[in-house]
Amino acid sequence: MSKLRRQLSSNTSSSVEPKRLSELKDKTGNLYESITIIAKRANQINITIKEELHNKLEEFASHTDSLEEIHENKEQIEISRAYERMPNPALLATTEFLEDKVYHRKNEEDLFS
Repeated sequence: MSKLRRQLSSNTSSSVEPKRLSELKDKTGNLYESITIIAKRANQINITIKEELHNKLEEFASHTDSLEEIHENKEQIEISRAYERMPNPALLATTEFLEDKVYHRKNEEDLFS
């Protein structure tokens, strides 16, 4: 299991739980800004997880596989199932945000507009 997967899924439930919007708002002073930060982090997590999964599945790629070899690759199926059981990137990003593990800052240009 990769360091990222262990770190992300160690304390995050894969089921959706209600969050208090006031908690999200209190972090930045603006609910929409908090949601934008979470969304951007979720995209980063999603890209990283996809790259990791594709790299692992490339190890099994063979252009001369017979039909039997494709259906019997249990290791590949187990890897895919492990990634399917992982929490949604939005849940991971929300947890990170609420635990102050996400660095964010305002752009100077936005302050003067």
